[in-house]
Amino acid sequence: MLPEAYRLKKRSAFKATYKTGTTFHIGGITMFCGKTKDNDYPTKIGFVVSKKIHKRAVKRNRIKRLMRESYRLLIKEKTPSTKYMSVIFVASAKLLGKDFNYVQSIINKLAEKL
Repeated sequence: MLPEAYRLKKRSAFKATYKTGTTFHIGGITMFCGKTKDNDYPTKIGFVVSKKIHKRAVKRNRIKRLMRESYRLLIKEKTPSTKYMSVIFVASAKLLGKDFNYVQSIINKLAEKL
């Protein structure tokens, strides 16, 4: 599980990140980056899997768990130097049935763009 300091929680924070940020898309995951930061606080991370992807919560939660764990391992390995205040990873239907290694490689590629 991600440490408390890295979690993006509030609905207003999600909306602000969607509005003001830049977007990157690789292999089924879209990354929205918020405003640039000027302080030493860690970047807040959010993970979204829409109900349009799959109607069953079990499938949606599996995708979210895979994305969260791959980002947690990335933080554990090396703290990615980001210039953004918040980042949201949004999954698409391409991730249904994919394994952890596939999701981890995509998250790593997206984190390099930060």
